[in-house]
Amino acid sequence: MTQTNRSSRAPGSEMSLSKHERNTNTAIYIVLSVISAIWLLPFIFLVLQSFRSYLTENGGMVNYLIPKKFSLDNYQFLFSSECNFFTWYLNTLEIAAICAVLQTMIVLSVSYALSRMRFRGRRLIMNLILVLGMFPGFLTMICLYFLLRTLGLTQEGAIPGLILVYVASSGMGYYISKGFFDTIPKSLDESARIDGATRFQVFLSIIMPLSKPIVIYTALMAFMAPWADYVYASYVAFGKPDSFNVAVGLFRWMVTKDYQGYFTRFCAGGVLVSVPITALFLVLQRYYVEGVTGGAVKG
Repeated sequence: MTQTNRSSRAPGSEMSLSKHERNTNTAIYIVLSVISAIWLLPFIFLVLQSFRSYLTENGGMVNYLIPKKFSLDNYQFLFSSECNFFTWYLNTLEIAAICAVLQTMIVLSVSYALSRMRFRGRRLIMNLILVLGMFPGFLTMICLYFLLRTLGLTQEGAIPGLILVYVASSGMGYYISKGFFDTIPKSLDESARIDGATRFQVFLSIIMPLSKPIVIYTALMAFMAPWADYVYASYVAFGKPDSFNVAVGLFRWMVTKDYQGYFTRFCAGGVLVSVPITALFLVLQRYYVEGVTGGAVKG
């Protein structure tokens, strides 16, 4: 009798549990949808304001969201001869692309060496990098500026100067990549070494093909940092508009020109700046997640 009662209650309890799970999932989806909507509101505002007509409407901030007239006036201005936006955009793209390549090579090399090799001072180096990473980078801004100025890498030489600054300490960001390499069996290295492969051949021919997620993650992070940087770029390229990146150039519009007249143009520039990063994340999202989760498993 007891077994019969249990059997008769089992389907009901399973249905009740399933209903509870559905309600919980529904509540979670609603909360996430609300959060997403709140997060997207500033970007929606930016896009809509960028299409507000500069000629027929006020080019500054207004108290309405949807433009009275949609126009491409602001985008046309960005690529006109009287605007340096295209130069700023190319400067930023050049810096970000070069840094993405160089930083990826350096970070992956340092990560592989610390993950696979055992040498005297290895633990000391890792601890030292960990301690140095606790100090914010802006503490060295004054020293870096005078050093770059001595080398002629400020103002007209700001682009190579910024590349040098971004790449110089990139090896300190080895943590995620090393964690990913730690998850790859070391028996693969040992087998290749027995067959006569060098360390570099093992790294290039065996480890790299298995590390596509972390390679893409590292390159994406290396591309994003200089693309959105304002602090270093503003004082290295100070006073030379042709050496500005987009962040510095757009900000100078807001402080040196008519704020009300340049607001919609600023919004249009912000939309164009966000396009490459958004496209990269949409295309490489799967590898980005795999790189982060794979590198966080083991330190």
